[in-house]
Amino acid sequence: MLKIPRSARRLLFLLVFSTTAYGSELVYQPINPNFGGTPLNGGYLMSNAQAQDRHEAPDRSRRQATSALDRLTSSLESRLLSQLMADLGEGNTGTLSTDDFTVVATEDLDGTLTILITDHSTNETTEIQVNGLVPDTP
Repeated sequence: MLKIPRSARRLLFLLVFSTTAYGSELVYQPINPNFGGTPLNGGYLMSNAQAQDRHEAPDRSRRQATSALDRLTSSLESRLLSQLMADLGEGNTGTLSTDDFTVVATEDLDGTLTILITDHSTNETTEIQVNGLVPDTP
């Protein structure tokens, strides 16, 4: 059996384990399938997201269904508002008043169209002014 002195063993150990370290460049690989990751990660990511979700869905049983009268009223208001806007395209002005709001459309002498909307519940008003509109021609 060959006896190696202790100092030689240390030198041999340092020579063997002190070699130059080689490495390669880091390459980013996305995990999320939406950003180029493997589609196999989709189920895993979704189950993690659902497990962390603390948001509760709204109780749909408490939502009140609209009555036929409410739907008819809403439909009529929408139709009348649409007609008022169509009349504005023809150069006519007018007013539409409901329980919730009032819409007043006027046209100044210089051709400026002004629409004033008033919310009845808060008394807030919104004014929309449009210059340079050309009336529709039949």
